[in-house]
Amino acid sequence: MATMTVSSKGQIVLPADIRRRLGLMAGTQMEIIEEPDGVRLVVSRPVKATSIAACAGMVTAPAKGKPRKLSEFDAASLLRKPAR
Repeated sequence: MATMTVSSKGQIVLPADIRRRLGLMAGTQMEIIEEPDGVRLVVSRPVKATSIAACAGMVTAPAKGKPRKLSEFDAASLLRKPAR
């Protein structure tokens, strides 16, 4: 088990072997979670930004029937109440 010392500025240094194993670099953000018996450090791994275009084709639905065009839809029919 590694030990760390808190500096006068409130800083701690993680041992190099732990930083290497976890892939921690300068600027890596971590969350500190207070627990009844101490604290827990959790590495914050941000989700990389992406564009909408990059998401195209991620979700597909099985084709059923004949493909339709947007011009074939009647917007007014969507507003009508269904008959009971």
